[in-house]
Amino acid sequence: MSEPRPGQPGMRRSLLATLLGNTLEWFDWQAYAIFSVFFSAQFFPKSSSVSALLGTLAIFAVGFFFRPLGGLLIAGFTDRAGRRGGLVLSVLLMAAGSLLIAVSPTYAQVGALAPILLLLARILQGLSTGGEFAASASYLAEIAPPRRRGFVTSFFYVSNVIGTLLATVLGAVLVGTLGAAQMRDWGWRLPFVVGALLALVALYLRARLVESAAFTAQRSRPERPTLRAFREHPAAVARVVGFTVGGTVAYYTFAVYLPSYALQVKGVPTSSALWASIAAQLVLVLILPPLGALSDRIGRRPLLIYFGLGFVLLSVPLFALMSASGWSLFLVMTIGLVLFAGYGAVAPVAMAELFPTSVRTAGIGLPYALTVAIFGGTAPYLVTSLSQTGRGAVFPWYLAATCLISLIVYLTATETRTVDLTEPAGR
Repeated sequence: MSEPRPGQPGMRRSLLATLLGNTLEWFDWQAYAIFSVFFSAQFFPKSSSVSALLGTLAIFAVGFFFRPLGGLLIAGFTDRAGRRGGLVLSVLLMAAGSLLIAVSPTYAQVGALAPILLLLARILQGLSTGGEFAASASYLAEIAPPRRRGFVTSFFYVSNVIGTLLATVLGAVLVGTLGAAQMRDWGWRLPFVVGALLALVALYLRARLVESAAFTAQRSRPERPTLRAFREHPAAVARVVGFTVGGTVAYYTFAVYLPSYALQVKGVPTSSALWASIAAQLVLVLILPPLGALSDRIGRRPLLIYFGLGFVLLSVPLFALMSASGWSLFLVMTIGLVLFAGYGAVAPVAMAELFPTSVRTAGIGLPYALTVAIFGGTAPYLVTSLSQTGRGAVFPWYLAATCLISLIVYLTATETRTVDLTEPAGR
């Protein structure tokens, strides 16, 4: 197949295949957090529902800590062997993890082996997502027309949110159809069966991807690309970390876990929490592309600053607005996600523009995945643990602090909108 050209059908097909694959991959990844409230008691002793949920969320966090290994291995592989190879490998690992959860026996059937299998499945998924962001961000930025990179790469988070949205819609439908009791008994397996099957579709699409012109134009492939990225571009690596700290805590709080938090802590009815989440995420999907296009005109920094400043000022008031009403959840989620859109619309392209082609994926992969593991993966566990010990008011201050760190980085970063992605190393 020929290389994708800006504005040509080949580029559009490559864009569609990448985004559909990313949607299906993030459906699998987010299903764990969304359905954890239903299957937690199946993998741990039933003496305490809170302890079981915390145990399940601890495994959720452990899965994140394998993301840096995925960021190291898959991202490095992607810079050496090609974007297509890395994207195929990531979806294979995700499919295997979802299938393992779908068929795993319960604690009542095999005892301690049940949480071990759940942990193994989450490790496979963690390895997958560790390389997914960097490979997708690099590929999308490289196939996009230079003056529309922000717009094109904004669809990364569109596809990400659609994957989460599909999992949430499926949850709402299953709860409405089966009821909470059957969901806890056996219905929780269905989304993971669906996820494993859909991952086969993603595998087919990604196997047919073509490489970007920027990648194929390289005359040689780097050895140890991650080490080279750290050695030759330390400031860019540090910026990836700074860009990500606040964004990942905000995302996993507002886009993923807040419905479970509202259900468990505030007493919002299950159906109301799920549908409020669906509506808020639809708002995010609609606002991301216009903001990405705006960044092509005014730059990446203004939108990143908008995100960071917004959460520094509003994190605490937003949590104070939460009540037992589904409408309050919708309002809080929508405001939070509109603020997050300033990050989500431009973060992939802003990071891709920091590195030359030879180490672009590796330069993003490990620092991004490590930051997400430390801050994003622990956010659901932290907010639940603090709430159960009567210190829930601490978490929004923590969220504001992480966003303040990112805001400082945004304010001190240089604008990258006009960077040539085919430029050789040494920028």
